[in-house]
Order: sequence, then C-alpha cells, then structure tokens
Amino acid sequence: MKHKMVAVIGSVLLSALPMYPAFAADAAQNASLKIAVVNVQQILQQSARVTDLSKKLEDQFKPRQQKLSDQQKSLQDEVDKLKKDAATMAQKERDGLQKKVETDRAALVKQVVSYQQDLNKEQNSIMQGLLSDLNGIVSGIAKKNSYNLVLDAQAVVYAPDSTDITKQVSDQFNSKK
Repeated sequence: MKHKMVAVIGSVLLSALPMYPAFAADAAQNASLKIAVVNVQQILQQSARVTDLSKKLEDQFKPRQQKLSDQQKSLQDEVDKLKKDAATMAQKERDGLQKKVETDRAALVKQVVSYQQDLNKEQNSIMQGLLSDLNGIVSGIAKKNSYNLVLDAQAVVYAPDSTDITKQVSDQFNSKK
C-alpha cells in the first residue's frame, strides 16, 4: 500500500516537471509586479477644487431653485385658499381655481423635472472632467514609479502604506485649476 502511494506521488511529480518552467516564470513575473492604491473618494471629498466647482454649480442653479421654491409656495397658497374657501365659493369660481391649481401643479412638476435633468447633466459633466484629470494623474504617477497596477483603496482589504499614492495624486489634482 505504501509502495503504491509513493508510486502515485512520484508519477504526479514527474508529470508536473515539464510545466515547472511555466510556473517559475509566472512566479518570477508576479514577484516583480508593483501595485499601488489610491483613495479616490478621499481625494474628491477633501479637494478644494471639488469644493469650488460645487459652489459654482450651486450659484449657477440657485436662481432656478429659488424660482421653483417661490412657485411651490404660491401653489400651496392656492391649494390652501381652495380648501379654506371652497364651501363658500360659487361653483364657477371654485372650478376655475381648481383648474388653475391643476395647471400650476403640472407646470411646476415639468419645471422641477427639467431642473433636475439640467442639474444632473451639469454634475455629470463636471464629474467626468474631474475623473478624467484624476485618471491622467494616476496614470502619470504609475508610469513614473513603474507601477503595473493601481487599485482604488476602497476595493482593497489590505495594502501597506508604502503602496498608497493618494497624497501624491491629491497634491497634483489640487494644483490643477
């Protein structure tokens, strides 16, 4: 029994010998693999550049937001008036006010949807530009330092601090305007 087991192990080892150079080459290649991590979320959250762009976007859309808020308040006043005075109003007057409320509500909904679409479009455009800049910076640092792979730190369970390039990327990202 023992002799049979040794023979099986021996034949497995002998059959694996021709593949050994391939395993050795993979191991050697993996040994020279340089990996870095970057915390993109941290860079974006702590960036003065992102804060400035957010402020500009807010300023750009603030007048429309205020107009929508005023229209919403006006509509609410109409609804309150209808509820309060409906019992004492003439049927024609009540129907007219009800029609006005429905028309104003539909117009407001349309404007809110348009506002949201425009805001989302502008946010996405800004974000694409920021991420494009960030990717360029990460690629430049990776090439300069001969990194084979750069991963987002949010997706990595463990990485030594020596492989974290977040500070370098952040410094270059924030120096751009």
